[in-house]
Amino acid sequence: MFVSAVAGATGVQAADQKTIKIGWTAWSDAEAVTNIAKQLLEQRLGYKVELVMTDIGLQYQGVAKKQLDVMLMAWLPNTHKAYWDKLNGELVDLGILYDNAKLGWAVPDYVPASELSSISDLNKPEVAKKLKSQVQGIDPGAGLMRASEQALKDYSLTGYDLRTGSDAAMIVALDRAMARKDWIVVTTWNPHWMFSKYKVRYLEDPKKSLGGAEAIHAIGRKGFDQDFPKAAAFIKNFKIPLSDLEGIMAKAKESSYEKEATAYIASHPEMVAAWLKDAQ
Repeated sequence: MFVSAVAGATGVQAADQKTIKIGWTAWSDAEAVTNIAKQLLEQRLGYKVELVMTDIGLQYQGVAKKQLDVMLMAWLPNTHKAYWDKLNGELVDLGILYDNAKLGWAVPDYVPASELSSISDLNKPEVAKKLKSQVQGIDPGAGLMRASEQALKDYSLTGYDLRTGSDAAMIVALDRAMARKDWIVVTTWNPHWMFSKYKVRYLEDPKKSLGGAEAIHAIGRKGFDQDFPKAAAFIKNFKIPLSDLEGIMAKAKESSYEKEATAYIASHPEMVAAWLKDAQ
């Protein structure tokens, strides 16, 4: 649990401080988007930005309780439905940052599609044996993990262990398995840099347990647009193509998200101008 310095502050006090608290999770797409937003808010709009890393569920609570000002990682309408349905009366949807995102389970391409092409194939005894009846997941609070737990039920995968970890732990497990040509199933999503580095494919999900195309929204606390009108105007216009985002993520693995955010801003002046046109 995080403790916010502005937990008891009024909106006026927060505005006077000119400090915007942004919640984020250590997911590749979140890190890319958050770094771009931070740099523009600070360098172009004169705010101070404090990034608060915390579990996705705590981000929703933090924004609802005004301990955080905004979060840039709300997967809607399905992945974060439980959080949204519970707290949306205390939240403000600031719009879509990018869409056509997807959740799923993936396997290395060397795993024969004739043996494993669908989540339902995990019920085959020979497939379960090769996978050691395990699915490598990410952090337990993620909507992807909730959906994955539902997939276990929908496909009657009673003997499987959904392993929790983190985005980084999932990648380590995938990398280790691929080096040995072992079979592995990982929970993942688009956009993610792993698809540019590893030859992997999604398993089919005929029951749609993991949902369809999603949109990633920015969510603000009540009063955010009044206290930080320029920031709110920018975030409402902040739209980034999925392909651009995946490019930033791939490059950042060899440098840093901060450097790649700086480079993207510098190389896309017209897009940045469109984002900021109502915030000047």
